[in-house]
Amino acid sequence: MNRGPRAGGPRPRRTFTPAQKLEHLAAYDQACQSGQGGAYLRREGLYSSQVTEWRKLRDGGLLDGKPDGAVVGRPNAQEAENARLKAELAKAERRATRAEAALEIMGKVRGLLEEISESTPDERPPSKR
Repeated sequence: MNRGPRAGGPRPRRTFTPAQKLEHLAAYDQACQSGQGGAYLRREGLYSSQVTEWRKLRDGGLLDGKPDGAVVGRPNAQEAENARLKAELAKAERRATRAEAALEIMGKVRGLLEEISESTPDERPPSKR
């Protein structure tokens, strides 16, 4: 029997606990790594819009530490702003990490170029034979 959301008409609306939502998000992200995200959604009877909404809730910190049966609705303006700021901070931290790595590489290149320029002109690189 096909269990998908479009397999045979309307179905009762399912509800998910915060823990189930986090489990589905982790499994979906893993399936997407291997190009099987759509297959996972079909197999579990989920919609991509649910995953999108659950990600917003997760990123806003609304799913962490919630007991089973707890009602988790849409984020209010404050929670949405917190989620946006967390995402912005994470992006800035990734940029800072890349910039630090680039500066480290540039320092090494500078040192190498100084070493090369300080070598005497009589020195020749070894010839290939």
